[in-house]
Amino acid sequence: MFSVKDMPPSASTLFSAYASFSASMMLVRSMANELVPHQFRSYLFSALRYLFTPFSSTLTLVIDERCGMARNQVYDAAEVYLGTKISPSTERLLVGKTQRQKNLSISIMKGEEILDRFENIQLRWRFVCIEPKHPHSNEQRCFELIFNKKFKDKVIDSYLPHVLLRAKAIKEEDKVVKLYNRECPFGDEDGGGRGMWGSINLEHPATFDTLAMDPELKKAIIDDLERFLRRKEFYKRVGKAWKRGYLLYGPPGTGKSSLIAAMANYLKFDIYDLELTSIYSDSDLRGVLLSTTNRSILVIEDIDCSVEMQDRQNQDALHEPSRTKLTLSGLLNFIDGLWSSCGDERIIVFTTNHKDRLDPVLLRPGRMDMHINMSYCTSRGFKLLASNYLGAGAHRRDCHHLYAEIEGLIDSTQVTPAEVAEELMKSDDANAAFQELVNFLKRKKDESEEIKDDVGTNKSEEDHEAKRLKTNGNVNRFLWNKIRGRGGRFVRAARGRGLYSYH
Repeated sequence: MFSVKDMPPSASTLFSAYASFSASMMLVRSMANELVPHQFRSYLFSALRYLFTPFSSTLTLVIDERCGMARNQVYDAAEVYLGTKISPSTERLLVGKTQRQKNLSISIMKGEEILDRFENIQLRWRFVCIEPKHPHSNEQRCFELIFNKKFKDKVIDSYLPHVLLRAKAIKEEDKVVKLYNRECPFGDEDGGGRGMWGSINLEHPATFDTLAMDPELKKAIIDDLERFLRRKEFYKRVGKAWKRGYLLYGPPGTGKSSLIAAMANYLKFDIYDLELTSIYSDSDLRGVLLSTTNRSILVIEDIDCSVEMQDRQNQDALHEPSRTKLTLSGLLNFIDGLWSSCGDERIIVFTTNHKDRLDPVLLRPGRMDMHINMSYCTSRGFKLLASNYLGAGAHRRDCHHLYAEIEGLIDSTQVTPAEVAEELMKSDDANAAFQELVNFLKRKKDESEEIKDDVGTNKSEEDHEAKRLKTNGNVNRFLWNKIRGRGGRFVRAARGRGLYSYH
């Protein structure tokens, strides 16, 4: 059997020294456990690990999609910039193109990496997506930028500004106007501020050249937009947020939506279509404002009926309980309060068919700066429509024997540009199209005269029923507004269907 005595002298000495050292270390450890406090031992061991751990030479910058409540401009710029830096080593790409885009849009997929060089600095980008932990939460997305930490100052002071400028140039080269709509997650009927903006390319072809508007009014709108764009320093000097509000009012079919599209195409501004019925509270409205980008148009259509808000000028009107906590004061603060200054070069467009139903506080300058009356079609508007739909020569007064008759009927009849356009589209032949339009205008004029006679005959009945309706404590205010503006036929129909009762 092997023993220590059989070992060579040198090996025996080494083994004895090792055994003595081990026994000493066990003794020291036992004494340390008894005499040295646990907290101090943990600190000592951590310090030793730090001293003997090799230093990392890389630094990682995390660029989240959102910066607080607003979008992160660095993230948006990186998304555009990296589309031009695809390398052969990239394994998966997301590729797309719409009809109006000049070039393919290319972006990287989750987990992919892209290498870049800037002034002899090697940089590595990684796209990271984190799945939501809760059903109603959104996916968290970010870019990671990895480089040698000794270049930190140059990357932050020079490289990232370079990315921002390059992305801006790329977007201007291939600018496609986007139409955004707020998407609410499944089961989030009240909005709750968790909705995201989904977008498609704005394919609306409307321009100021094709709008059937009064030429003076059209020129006034263009001049106002141009003046707004070049007044950045002016707004800063006078202490106002760089924004502009427009109210488009008039009957349906007069071109309010086409004017919005023409404004967006002219300015190359994205459109955010906001439905107030999808907003649950004032705080949600503020979050929506912060989620929009600069150089954009925020559209709130049918402001008079998109959400029920209290008219402070009519305290006698009673309201049914509302499912929303959105208030008029919250909307006013959204338009021109402190929160309205969160962003630059913004345009807010409101539309309504009934300007008289809006609370007067909404109409003042600073909220709705320019009021644009989208009126019925005029003879000047008809000239443009005829040229657009039937060819360049169709707008001349001497081109057709029905032209003078059409002008007279249009000026004496309340007909919308949409109705005129519909008649002109029925035939490619100018003779047939003009004849169809004349027949339509005559019918329209006869119907208008019948309605006037009907309203006049039943004026006393309408006043009597409206007075009873207004004083009825159980009446719905929205129904009262409808009856007040529709005439005698609506009153009789409402009473006949049992839509209201009176005492």
